[in-house]
Amino acid sequence: MFTSVKAFEGQQYSTLKRQCLQSGLLFEDPRFPATDDSLFYQGNRIGRVVWKRPRELCEDPHLFVDGISAHDLHQGQLGNCWFVAACSSLASRESLWQKVIPDWKEQEWDTEKPDSYAGIFHFRFWRFGEWVDVVIDDRLPTVDNQLVYCHSNDSNEFWSALVEKAYAKVYGCYEALDGGNTADALVDFTGGVSEPVDLLEGQMATDEAARNQLFERVLKVHNRDGLISCSIRATTIEDMEARLDCGLVKGHAYAVTDVRKVRLGHGLLAFFKSEKLHMIRMRNPWGEKEWSGPWSDSSEEWNKVSKSEREKLGVTVQDDGEFWMTFDDFCQYFTDLILCRLINTSYLSIHKTWEEEVMRGSWVHRQDPLRNRSGGCINHKATFLQNPQYVFDVKKVEDEVLICLQQKEKRATPKEGKGENLAIGFDIHRWHFLILQVELNRKYRMHSAQQKVAGSIYINSRCVFLRKELKEGRYVIIPTTFDPAQQGDFLLRVFTDVPSDCKELTLDEPPQTCWTGMCGYPQLVTQVHVLNAEGLQGQDSNGAVNPYVIITCEGERVRSPVHKDMRCPNFDIKGLFYRKKPKEGIHIEAPPPC
Repeated sequence: MFTSVKAFEGQQYSTLKRQCLQSGLLFEDPRFPATDDSLFYQGNRIGRVVWKRPRELCEDPHLFVDGISAHDLHQGQLGNCWFVAACSSLASRESLWQKVIPDWKEQEWDTEKPDSYAGIFHFRFWRFGEWVDVVIDDRLPTVDNQLVYCHSNDSNEFWSALVEKAYAKVYGCYEALDGGNTADALVDFTGGVSEPVDLLEGQMATDEAARNQLFERVLKVHNRDGLISCSIRATTIEDMEARLDCGLVKGHAYAVTDVRKVRLGHGLLAFFKSEKLHMIRMRNPWGEKEWSGPWSDSSEEWNKVSKSEREKLGVTVQDDGEFWMTFDDFCQYFTDLILCRLINTSYLSIHKTWEEEVMRGSWVHRQDPLRNRSGGCINHKATFLQNPQYVFDVKKVEDEVLICLQQKEKRATPKEGKGENLAIGFDIHRWHFLILQVELNRKYRMHSAQQKVAGSIYINSRCVFLRKELKEGRYVIIPTTFDPAQQGDFLLRVFTDVPSDCKELTLDEPPQTCWTGMCGYPQLVTQVHVLNAEGLQGQDSNGAVNPYVIITCEGERVRSPVHKDMRCPNFDIKGLFYRKKPKEGIHIEAPPPC
């Protein structure tokens, strides 16, 4: 299932389980002990906690009861609706939850073989470019014999509580999950790419065309097994978890559990009518407090839909936290949407296959300008180009490029607090990346600014994402922290239709050798730019019209892309030459004019 899985903190599940079975002792995790240090940053917040194993809480414990469902989850005494909402989305995707909960049948309690139980479980999360296998024991925090944190509807079902414990171990303690970003959890569950959508900025409530276009995007992500979450932005502390008259809650993460085009009408009439309603289903991690407007569970609007259609949609009248809305109403009330795409890189798929390039890098501050790699954003012109630089090629005439920049999380530091990049106000890990179109023969780092083509937003999130249509050519991505001299590791992922040959630019100038004194060292750097060279044409050996331009300087040449089946194209190419003989000319070879 995975090409490579790393054991978290070096703990091998199979080895530890075998040792427990041989010794006849239930596993007790020394890396995440049943103490307050595993619960809190600084001191107990909820009173006396007793850690109990599932068999101490019920007679017949199970990982799953009647399968896995979004309805299994309830939040508990922790402000981690973001995590629970992500789990709700995960529960609806069998192919995904089986990655997070591997060997689930083997991990299930076996009533016929009680001696095979060792009190040990393992779960997998995608962390900074690799899947990690996290081992835990089954001791769970309780107060008055009730689970303190995430729990299921069924008192003998424990998958959600155990997944939450493994996730808390990764972050250092349970309290580290109090307040977070659903997008991060969705990525950790899938290895996908999260794209935030600002519904207010996009004016989705008033722009029908934009709203319909967004619905098709959301439907496509859902149908291709992506995970989706949404929320209503809280602008003040008082607004957090404030309930609106319509039943929705501000500052609260909801899981999107279904997206459909619903037929209106009954019987044969429904098949012949072209009218379909854009609908979206959500779930409140609290397991209650639902939308009370049109198309809510018991509203009259459902009479417009046939019984068979309602059954297919799974419409209920229970206050279970799950409800339907029209997409129009959704855009009227909700402000933020997160689309976590599973970027398909498999050539065996019937869907679009992306080519992925993964680069690991670091922002490192040094006093030497040539070795400094933490220059800050473009506002700091003197140091901006000292940041890491990555070159990639767009080889099609025009291609949609997806770029995801992720910083390495430093949140799992319970002794120091929640860490620098999320909830405590540090702006150390705020960054921006620029895409610059550069010379086709670019192989050295840039030391002078180029034309900006696109850029992400500045945001103090773990990830930033950009989707952009780019024309054929060579580009440089510059990942930066917001301020100079900030340090950290990052992961850069570039997705294109054809291989982009992404690589880091590390050379600052042509290297000097012992021969440079005799052979000559570059005395001049010249940039040649052929722009809007109108009126050029050319023919290949078969007479086809396929013009191109070649720039030659001291034996090095740059050739433009071929403009197929065009007589008079506009050329826009650049070449950068390090010249040992400045007096020698530069030769530009182009087809004869029209």
